[in-house]
Amino acid sequence: MNYKLLIAVAGTVALAGCASGPDEATTEQLTSMSSQIEALESKIDSLESEHATLKSDAMAASEAKQMAMSAEDEAARANERLDNLAQSYTK
Repeated sequence: MNYKLLIAVAGTVALAGCASGPDEATTEQLTSMSSQIEALESKIDSLESEHATLKSDAMAASEAKQMAMSAEDEAARANERLDNLAQSYTK
């Protein structure tokens, strides 16, 4: 009977030791990692914002390039018409 009581008490003490919360070092590590995660999330947000800005700038540059090419094509077409017009006039 005493043997069973001794095993029950030892088991209770062992489980009570496991039930205690994290120690101070673990708590400090969790706090440190939490602050690192917050810093990384902030950095991700700023990089996403920068990416959106760069993407917008790239789209604007692409549109400007398209407009410049269109204007160049129109100028070439107008020059061709002027050349054809000048050839049709004779004195």
